[in-house]
Amino acid sequence: MTQQIAKNELEERRSKFYAAMTEAYPDWDTAMILSKVNQYYFTGTMQDGLLMIKKDRQVFYFVRRSFERAQDESPLSNIYTMESYRDAAILAGPDCGYTFLETEIVTLGLIDRLQKHFNIEKIDSLDKIILSIRAVKSPYELECLETSGKIHDRILMETVPKLLKEGISEADFTAELFGEMVKQGHQGLSRFAMFQSEIVVGQIGFGENSLYPTCFDGPGGARGLYPAVPLLGSRDRKLKKGDLVFVDIAFGLNGYHSDKTQVYIFGGKPTSEMKKVHQGCIDVQNRTAELLRPGAIPSEIYTLIMNRLDDQFKPNFMGFKDRQVKFLGHGVGLHVDEFPVIANGFRLPLVENMVISLEPKKGIENTGMVGVEDTYIVAPDGGKCITGGGRDILVV
Repeated sequence: MTQQIAKNELEERRSKFYAAMTEAYPDWDTAMILSKVNQYYFTGTMQDGLLMIKKDRQVFYFVRRSFERAQDESPLSNIYTMESYRDAAILAGPDCGYTFLETEIVTLGLIDRLQKHFNIEKIDSLDKIILSIRAVKSPYELECLETSGKIHDRILMETVPKLLKEGISEADFTAELFGEMVKQGHQGLSRFAMFQSEIVVGQIGFGENSLYPTCFDGPGGARGLYPAVPLLGSRDRKLKKGDLVFVDIAFGLNGYHSDKTQVYIFGGKPTSEMKKVHQGCIDVQNRTAELLRPGAIPSEIYTLIMNRLDDQFKPNFMGFKDRQVKFLGHGVGLHVDEFPVIANGFRLPLVENMVISLEPKKGIENTGMVGVEDTYIVAPDGGKCITGGGRDILVV
């Protein structure tokens, strides 16, 4: 299998990691990375293993399965087979000192197993350090994202309208859309960092179903199959003339995601209210995109945009009724939900080549969700859109 990530790309990522860790925690000793996505970011392969990075720049990648595949895919030289953490402790040494773990995802059970074989003086969180490094994309990553964005835009503009037929159910439409996405290069899944987040294709709803409450932290809604699987789409809700169709999907290529939403109306024309509200969302997206410049503070962008909204526009903006989310956009990359977030509390300045999805949306009672979502690269002249930009409601 051909290595997809160059050795110098991975070395640059580790150099940024060392610098960030030493600046934030000068007395750190060991980083233990168990997340498969973060292992991929630093090694170029995604296995069941343990990546150890030491302050003295020693790197050990211990792999349970598959050792052979890790050797095939990763340019790292320090890859070792492992049956248990005992093997890792023997080779890397048991003394880890001040140790950092991905505390958002590592369970107490895993920590107990690590502490059986490693001497860990103190545990601290690794999550924000890695997320801050991953937030700024390299030329290789930007190429993956821009290619994904182009295909993503084409699917929503050209493919989706051909799939919308009177009488088709949400579930069947979503299944057909998924098949077309894979045919056009989609990697077959969308990854989220949010705890216990599951998704098949995206949030897809006909008419008022796009307002239905979900556990997902986003402005849109979806009814799903049934309570045990509130995903994919309803088998009972069939498309009829005059329906709004809400399609909020991620597209993945080489591990990297773009994020985009398009709204359609089937067999009719949008009402004046639909047009007005949808255009209001496009205006918010355009104003926010102009502010995606290096040095800008995400929380200040959020406050500025929200304070300038007309009071009549605020109800049901970024959600429906009392389910309004508290952000305007989020980073995207190896996960659909990454740093930075355009929301209160995010004070670290934007950096050139961060990639952010902006998704202003608004619910219309008894009708559905309207609005837009597109993916942008932070640039000196404002956000550079890689998914085509916000469009009017498309008539099908």
